[in-house]
Amino acid sequence: MLTQLIVSNYAIAERVELQFGPGMTALTGETGAGKSIVLDALALVMGGRGDAGGVRHGAKRADITATFDISRIPAAAEWLGKNELDDDADCLLRRVISRDGRSRAYINGQPCPLTHLRELGSLLMEIHSQHQHQSLLQKDTHRKLLDEFAGAEALADRTRAAWKTWQKTRQRLTERQQNADENEAKLQLLRYQVEELDRLDLQTDEKARLEEEQEQLSHAEDVMVRSQQAALLCTEDETSAAGLLRQALNQLEQLPVEVPALADTLQMLNEAHIQVTEAGDNLRHFVEDYQADPQRLNEVEERLSAIYQLARKHRIQPEELQEFHQRLTEELASLDQGEGSAEQLEIDLGTHLAEYQSLANELSAIREKAAAELDQRVASELVHLSMPAVQFITHLNQTASGEPASNGNEDIEFLVSANPGQPARPLARVASGGELSRISLAIQVVVAQTSTTPTLVFDEVDVGIGGGTAEVVGQLLRSLGADGQVLCVTHLPQVAAQCHQHLFVSKFTAEDSTFSQIEALDDDGRVSEVARMLGGVNMTDQTLAHAREMFSKGQATHH
Repeated sequence: MLTQLIVSNYAIAERVELQFGPGMTALTGETGAGKSIVLDALALVMGGRGDAGGVRHGAKRADITATFDISRIPAAAEWLGKNELDDDADCLLRRVISRDGRSRAYINGQPCPLTHLRELGSLLMEIHSQHQHQSLLQKDTHRKLLDEFAGAEALADRTRAAWKTWQKTRQRLTERQQNADENEAKLQLLRYQVEELDRLDLQTDEKARLEEEQEQLSHAEDVMVRSQQAALLCTEDETSAAGLLRQALNQLEQLPVEVPALADTLQMLNEAHIQVTEAGDNLRHFVEDYQADPQRLNEVEERLSAIYQLARKHRIQPEELQEFHQRLTEELASLDQGEGSAEQLEIDLGTHLAEYQSLANELSAIREKAAAELDQRVASELVHLSMPAVQFITHLNQTASGEPASNGNEDIEFLVSANPGQPARPLARVASGGELSRISLAIQVVVAQTSTTPTLVFDEVDVGIGGGTAEVVGQLLRSLGADGQVLCVTHLPQVAAQCHQHLFVSKFTAEDSTFSQIEALDDDGRVSEVARMLGGVNMTDQTLAHAREMFSKGQATHH
């Protein structure tokens, strides 16, 4: 249930803070006073489209926050928990629109995408527009209303998704069959390319290892010669490094007296002699064991040449060959008796068709049962709305083509017979503007009665209705709010007189700026507003008396 709405710098509202309770709340006021601000603000916090034009002139941003009590809305609590946005029994939806058109959304203080506002908002509130009776002339609206009444919206979405899968598979199969020759040529090329890459069988990091080995093998002779020379310089004769070190040691060892200052030097020369001697031995062993391998060098260079050549052929870097091989292998598998083959696509097409038909048949059964109930309940409401002779029929007609359709097995259209004995015909051909308004209201009320959404908003759905029928409309809306919450914008005093809470919208000008304000009316204020709605600006005692009687009757009727 909506408990609070705070609107800052939106349209002509500088700041509006409203408290809401259960039952029926009416919003009234002069045309242009800003009644739509409340509903537009609610639409925004539910993820509706917004732009910089909604920001109040002179302000940097518009800021709207709606607070909902979700203690009795388990679906909303479950959604919040699933998305890790739960807080407590209250849920805060916030929308901020900047002057530059940027929009930000928050749920319980945490930033979120607009899709989250829409998903959660649909569980908290349902808005019925004043223009809905115009859309009632479109068959697409008829289908949506019937599915909503039947509680089959989720099943309809699944049916539509199954149809899309079937349609996509059929398109792929058709393309496959139409391009059979081209596909066969492509298949042959792919097989050749994959076989060629299979023969190469390039291993991970093989190119880098081969290049390193090639570097070693190509300089083998030079390594041998230089290693031999190094061995000679280390230990071969008296002029070698080891011989010279030995001579230096002999000179120091033959000193006539012990010189402590040369002790470290003598030790270093001894260690150097030992290390040079070991290095010379190592070099000789290396030379003895080292062999140049021209044959291996030839093998390595041929292997590298094959790698480079195949990479150039496919116009890729040698390092990309393995990934390229994998990609071609997968593509070949998908075309050659894989998921993309004509045979497999035909199998998939049959499977998807069966899935669609199962869902569509289930949907048809639900729609057929719901259509009969909808007709009966709309007829009952039409009697209350002074249209007892009108016959309302929800017509389900099998799709003409016989092929699967995105919305199920049938076309759905609302038909009416305005007078007894006349055949039922489409709404657009039969109903006048006033009749259409009442029929639309009857359908919306019936659909709303089955809604699980706790807060229902009606935006001037009573347009085109007056007299005693208007009083009945008020009774219908109040009855809807008995177990939940109804917000309605109305110009009808008969409707306003029956609400539980009355909000009055007005505007004023100060310092060359226009402001909108909304106030909750007490009983005396409500009588005055009903009188204004009855008789205009100049209220007479008779008008006030009539308003007081209408208000008393509206409140007493429901006690």
